[in-house]
Amino acid sequence: MVRRVVAAILAIIALAAVLLYVWVEHRITYVDALSGAANTPGETYLVVGSDSRDGWIDDGTEGARTDTIMLVHQPESGPAAIISIPRDSYVEIPGYVPNKINAAFAFGGPQLLVQTVEQLTGLTIDRYLEVGFLGVEDVVNSLGGIELCYDADVDDPYSTLVWQAGCHDADGATALAFSRMRYSDPLGDIGRTQRQQQVVSAVAGKALSTSVVLNPFTMRDVATAGLKSFRVSDGTHAYDLARMAMVINAARGPDAVSGTPPIASLDYRVDGEGSTVLLDPDTSADFWIAIADGTYAPGTQTGGIG
Repeated sequence: MVRRVVAAILAIIALAAVLLYVWVEHRITYVDALSGAANTPGETYLVVGSDSRDGWIDDGTEGARTDTIMLVHQPESGPAAIISIPRDSYVEIPGYVPNKINAAFAFGGPQLLVQTVEQLTGLTIDRYLEVGFLGVEDVVNSLGGIELCYDADVDDPYSTLVWQAGCHDADGATALAFSRMRYSDPLGDIGRTQRQQQVVSAVAGKALSTSVVLNPFTMRDVATAGLKSFRVSDGTHAYDLARMAMVINAARGPDAVSGTPPIASLDYRVDGEGSTVLLDPDTSADFWIAIADGTYAPGTQTGGIG
């Protein structure tokens, strides 16, 4: 009798999972983003985001800018890496004069941003994900909150973040303020990028927890909130989203490589552009090769001012 009950419960869960999969498949929002360049080894995802738009539905890209640019790479061997590229990084943009990297999105949308990142890193982007950080508030609430850490007290009127140093469970409103705060951070936009990276990683980790994965109703709520907050490159299916979440989750563990590319200057002045971030021209090429090959030691924190 007990076996029959267990079998029935498992069958119901399996059916619910299949129905959820089909439901998600029909609600994914797509964007033409990939370049079609030859594949490079491993899996490489580009995650971009902005805190200025509530999700991405009916959102045109003309003149738009990205506040967050993260490259997630799972090499064929070695630790996963999650690398934040500062939005003001002064880089070569295909077909244009050099400019801040987030200008590529304004000039040519996701396609040009992908091409710019591929030219910078030497890695072909396999999947592209845009995240609207205002929409993340609903995602975090659907998960019942996430744990976030920051080692300083904060009372920031611009982002509305009030924080005591340490790790705390954060609801959606707090997670949004956490990802937006920069004026009270001595690292400014670099620090904000690191916190946004933490929010994305924490969401991925919580979404893959057994308490969520084994509860179809919670999964439905999470999927509903998430599908309003992001769009992905053409050809991405529900199982690809699950795979992306697993890679991002791996890139948040203690063995992951994380940080930024090596930086030569946080205040590199360019006529017509003002202050930009200059990535170190002497070490950047070797840095991206090491990321691609997975040769950094597990747990390495990359970047910093050279």
